[in-house]
Amino acid sequence: MEDMSMDAGVGDAKWHGSVGGIVCAPIDKVWSVVYQTRRLSEWMPMVETCTGLAGDEDELGYVRLVSGFMFPQQDGDRSWIKEKLVSLDSSSHSYVYRMEASNVGLDGSVNSLKLVNYGDDSTLIHWSFEINPLEDVCKDSIVDYLGFLYKSCINRIEGAIEAAASRNVLAA
Repeated sequence: MEDMSMDAGVGDAKWHGSVGGIVCAPIDKVWSVVYQTRRLSEWMPMVETCTGLAGDEDELGYVRLVSGFMFPQQDGDRSWIKEKLVSLDSSSHSYVYRMEASNVGLDGSVNSLKLVNYGDDSTLIHWSFEINPLEDVCKDSIVDYLGFLYKSCINRIEGAIEAAASRNVLAA
């Protein structure tokens, strides 16, 4: 039951969504922020912690635990998601994580992030996702919510890069 294939014969039944945005920073600087587990909370305001659980973050099979307030819980507790790296291509600035387990009901969901050099030291970010249908949840509502959540993260990347640059200047 643990290994739910993405192509479990119900590929058309998955709910899909995607968002994008342009960050005014070179692709390598953007990649250095979005790729590193320890930097996740710099550009994902709803994430409090992100901890590596198994493997190395530059190798397939890497597992991390993300916790914070991504999805409000009825008991007021933090939400948590255990994610596994299933695809990584540093040369094309892209990765894919599958949600292995969570307390938010999105187990088996897949998030894909791809960066594209947009010229003039700017980077196009394309973030797509697919989730298993959820009972008692309107498809449009959850797809719109995830899109809003991920777009708000994209909008914070430039600030995270500037904040890191300021810290480096102060440390020098």
